[in-house]
Amino acid sequence: MTRPESSARHAGHRSVPHTADLRVEAWAPTREECLAQAVRGVCESFLDLTGAAGVRRRDVVVQADRGEDVLVALLEEVVYWLDTEGEVPVGMELAAVTGGVRCGLQLADAGSLPVTGAAPKAVTLHELTFVGGPEGWKCSVTLDV
Repeated sequence: MTRPESSARHAGHRSVPHTADLRVEAWAPTREECLAQAVRGVCESFLDLTGAAGVRRRDVVVQADRGEDVLVALLEEVVYWLDTEGEVPVGMELAAVTGGVRCGLQLADAGSLPVTGAAPKAVTLHELTFVGGPEGWKCSVTLDV
């Protein structure tokens, strides 16, 4: 996995130790790819997505004024689908739209995937960051598990 200090041409994510919560950092050359890496990092924190295939597509537009709010809203959608439908995104196409992002998500049945950790219950605002610059985009987010 690429480290966040690497060139902006690389993308990745990692879980960061955090007492009783889940903390994920993600980085990528573009805002949308950074969002996708954050979603992937959250999902990989509690499920083994190796070889997972989407069985359903869900299209949504997440709207918010600030990048941090887009990140929170997108992850809240992920937690909602997991809680209400038992689905988890295993593939995604994100595109910028005025005031947010359009998401085409390929969803898999979470019950069909090996569990590797505690599922997230809510997104927190604690130490939330989402910033872009010449080296690309970086975000950090904490979720209650």
